Amino acid sequence: MVRGKFKGKPTGQRHFSTPEQMLAGTSTRPRTFKREEAEYEEEKREEESEEESEEDDPDQKRKGTQGIIEIENPNLVKAKNLKARDVDTGKTTELSRREREELEKQRAHERYMRLQEQGKTEQARKDLERLSLIRQQREEAAKKREEEKAAKEQKKAESRK
Repeated sequence: MVRGKFKGKPTGQRHFSTPEQMLAGTSTRPRTFKREEAEYEEEKREEESEEESEEDDPDQKRKGTQGIIEIENPNLVKAKNLKARDVDTGKTTELSRREREELEKQRAHERYMRLQEQGKTEQARKDLERLSLIRQQREEAAKKREEEKAAKEQKKAESRK
């Protein structure tokens, strides 16, 4: 008779004690189980307390060759915690090459735009020449329209007479 939630495996069947068996004290669980469990818990506590005491010691035992060989691995650099009072605010950090180039590019662009507004660059001169030509053409077109309008009105006035 199979008891339990899971399907039996070829290595063995699971047997669970019924509440009646537990009350009668005839369960298949070993009687020394509680003692073994208590010993296991005690060992765990001892190990934890040993680990805590080891962490407090600056000259703790290291595993393997760590205690023998001193290695400076740049990838394992520990972060240095700086306190607010120790921070040097006057110290300027150096910019990376990309950041420097980006700043230079922005400054050059701003300088160019200032010169552009003042009309001192070649492109600005060409733009101003184009603008003056366009203004001149528009003025001429406006004069021509005015003349045509005046001629039309004169023609209408003559045809009414």
